[in-house]
Formats: sequence, structure tokens, C-alpha cells
Amino acid sequence: MVAEAQGFLRGTGDERGEQRVGHRGDLPVSDSISTLPRGSVPCSNQAKTLVVGWDTVLVLAIDTSTPAVTAGVVALEGGLVETRGERVTVDPRAHGELITPHALAAAEAAGVTLKDLDAIVAGVGPGPFTGLRAGMATAAALGHALGIPVYPVCSLDALAADVPPGDNAFLVLTDARRREVYWAAYDAAGQRTDGPHVQRPADLETEVKVAAGDGALLYADALGVRPVEPRFPSPAGLVKVARSALLGKEPPAPLTPLYLRRPDAAEPAAPKRVTAP
Repeated sequence: MVAEAQGFLRGTGDERGEQRVGHRGDLPVSDSISTLPRGSVPCSNQAKTLVVGWDTVLVLAIDTSTPAVTAGVVALEGGLVETRGERVTVDPRAHGELITPHALAAAEAAGVTLKDLDAIVAGVGPGPFTGLRAGMATAAALGHALGIPVYPVCSLDALAADVPPGDNAFLVLTDARRREVYWAAYDAAGQRTDGPHVQRPADLETEVKVAAGDGALLYADALGVRPVEPRFPSPAGLVKVARSALLGKEPPAPLTPLYLRRPDAAEPAAPKRVTAP
């Protein structure tokens, strides 16, 4: 398993040197990403213990549950959350290609290396199968190779954590494709009260009129909601959801994806038997 993780980490584009990323969506990203040299990520079988009392806990946050490929290094100091470096590209076909370079670039922007990290937080969906597993596999491989804990969080909760405080309940909706949305409901304090679910917008019956997430923008008219920010999960939002677990030194829950439905691919049926008349 360690050798497998080392191989995964080496396949990050370091042979190509500087990698051009540019703008694939409506979120700006850096013009270039400099990857770390081969062998710069140590591999250890001994898990690092997360110790409360450190001045700063450095967390790598990863999410690929939406069209955004998101990675960021976030500093957790007591109850304060500060993003030190992040890379975001909106491209639903580039999760597997970009998530590891983005993680490396976010660490570089934060002025640290991966070996300086204390924990990883990964969005586990709900989200489409192919994109979601790219981020989760990366988080799992990095956590194993670095010997640090990986904390799973619901990606909809991460979006809710970034909704500006208000007096009204709200929804969080993300695009589930097939003309459906992943959704959950939250009270004014940002606590989840229902969900997550996957459903056609026309079948979602609710009196809530405020919604965050890219699904809210796509289906605002069908749902009769007013879209609000954010559109995609942020590194800071992911860490906010896991904050109490990180500071409480709680063991992470299993890294289990929230698919909510079966993948499109299916095993082929057995061939029909042909008999002579």
C-alpha cells in the first residue's frame, strides 16, 4: 500500500516541470503551477498525531464533488480559519488531471510543503461518481503517504458553512446531472435539517426561497428560489465543517463517498444462449 501511494504521488506531472492551467471556467486560477521535485513527499507508516496546543494546524482541503476542482491549504488557529493558498479550476472533465497539481500548488502558495501538513479534509459529496472519487482517492493516498488523518465532510455542509449569516433558513443545491440536483436544507444558523437527497427540481417541494450552490443558479426559476453565494465548496468551508473534530483530536470517520445513486456504468448482462431449432 505504501509503494502504491508513492507511485501515486510520483505521477503528479513533475517530469513536465511547470504546468500551464489558465482559465477553464469562471473562477480565475494562476497562470502556472510549479510542481515539487520527485521524491519531495516523504512516505511513512507512522501516523502523525494531531496535537491540540500547536500554534497553527495546517490542513489540506480537497473537493471534487462539483465541476470545480478545489484544493487549498488552510490554517486552523483555535476557532479561526485562514486560507493560506488555494487553487480552483472549473472543469467537470479535469478532476483526475488537476487535483494533485492543485494540491501541490496550494501548498507552494502557502509557503509550505506537503510534509508540513497536519491533516487533510476531503469533501465526500454528494457528487457524480467519476469526479468525486478522484478527489477522495487523492486525499486517501496523500493521507497514507504522509501519515496524517483524513477527515470526510459533506460537501453540501461545506457550502452551507460559507453562506453569510442571516435570519432565514436556506437550501444548498448542486448539479447532479440528468436534470437533477443534490440538495440539503439548513436552518438560519447553518445546521442541516434535511438531506442530503438527489431529486428533480420540479419534484422538490419546499417553502424555502433562498439557496446556495451551482444547482440554485441552474434551476432558480424551476425552484422559485433566490440564488446566493457560494457557488462551490471552498477550502475554508470544508475546514469549518471539520473544525470541532480537528480541534477535539477525534479519530476521523471512514472515508465513504455520498453517491446517493448508482453510477451510470453497469456490468453487461450475460449473453443470450442461442440454440439450434
